[in-house]
Amino acid sequence: MILAHAQDPTLQTFENDVWWITLIKLLGVFVVLLLLTLFTINYERKVVARMAVRPGPNQVGPNGWLQSLTDGLKLPFKEEIIPKTADKLVYFLAPVISATVAFTAFSVIPFGGVVSMFGHKTALQLTDVPVSVLVLLACSSMAVYGVVLAGWSSGSTYPLLGGLRSSAQMISYEVAMGLSIVAVFMTAGTMSTSQIVKAQAEGNPFHFLGMDLTTPSWYVVLLFPSFVIYCISAVGEVNRAPFDLPEGESELVGGFQTEYSSFKFAMFYLAEYINMITVSAFATTLFLGGWRAPWPITAFWHGANSGWFALIWWLVKVLILLFGFIWLRATLPRIRYDQFMRLGWKVLIPVNLVWILFLSYVKVANNELSERAKWLSIGGIVVVILLIALFWPASRKPRQVSLEEQLAARPPGSFPVPPLDLQVPPSPRARRAVAERAPATVGGDSEKEV
Repeated sequence: MILAHAQDPTLQTFENDVWWITLIKLLGVFVVLLLLTLFTINYERKVVARMAVRPGPNQVGPNGWLQSLTDGLKLPFKEEIIPKTADKLVYFLAPVISATVAFTAFSVIPFGGVVSMFGHKTALQLTDVPVSVLVLLACSSMAVYGVVLAGWSSGSTYPLLGGLRSSAQMISYEVAMGLSIVAVFMTAGTMSTSQIVKAQAEGNPFHFLGMDLTTPSWYVVLLFPSFVIYCISAVGEVNRAPFDLPEGESELVGGFQTEYSSFKFAMFYLAEYINMITVSAFATTLFLGGWRAPWPITAFWHGANSGWFALIWWLVKVLILLFGFIWLRATLPRIRYDQFMRLGWKVLIPVNLVWILFLSYVKVANNELSERAKWLSIGGIVVVILLIALFWPASRKPRQVSLEEQLAARPPGSFPVPPLDLQVPPSPRARRAVAERAPATVGGDSEKEV
């Protein structure tokens, strides 16, 4: 294979691929996802162990790095237990749907630019369409079916509750995730993943107070509120701590996959980690410049984005985002379900809508208003939004009722209440009659008196 110069693919690039090149890329995506899953599981164990100051996997393979591989080989050979009340067909299809959708979502993720593969020019991406981002959102929507069907077909209460929780959670945070991506569409002017990466190659020039400046090329800086909302929504979308409420062991035993074992459980486990990798790769594509090297590297190395080197920068960015998932799991406790749903519907979605409206006005102002009027109006809108957020009426908390008032409001005939000072006096009926006796003495006189 020969290195090619840095070149962004177009939609026509994918149409010109021969069938066996597409087959090689399909196999490559499958192998990369499997290897990344095995690495991520061990990566998570070692990072969490380091944060908890305890040893992680260190027995199987060099420094324990083959532990995930042995676990993956072990699961298919374990005994499979299927509940008698399970719907056998749906019980089998649910993990297949989850795993298939997880792999399909990765088909539109760009790994790099155009390279030479066995003498043929092709892009390091399986395929691309004008609405690739919608393909990813559709795959995440289809993943809900696997979760719901797994909980329902198990014929058990706990999986059903876990499936309902997970479906409500995924649907709620998928709305916030979809809205956070709208800002990227508006800025890049396309829904194609390869073209979104191309749009982040160079910043756009603009004028501010007579100065000629250039906007940052990566959308993580230009659209920072969208990036924050996307990251929070992604954690809720993949059911990771502190948003792993569908799998709350203290409440639901194990979530929607409680009644699954052996290879079917391994498929759910695989789908969970592939979804983590997918949302990290999607964030890399939308906000972190995709496969392009960061600015300090490109400043002194002009061929950093050439050929297969792009795959290195893409992998580093994905691993950094995966580290964020692991860091959250090792740091934050699980929140209550009502707090979690309130965060999605009452905070993330309204903030997202206001941010989209603000960006829409900025785009209109760039085309319709003069420089002075544009910046004055944008500054005025920002001040108004900040004032509204500052003086927004908070929900009134109920008045704290004192203990004396609570006792006075108790209906007659209620159970007795312990003393408020927590010093319970002894009951007179529990007194013990202690016989008084003379001290024991040694001597003849004492024995005679007794």
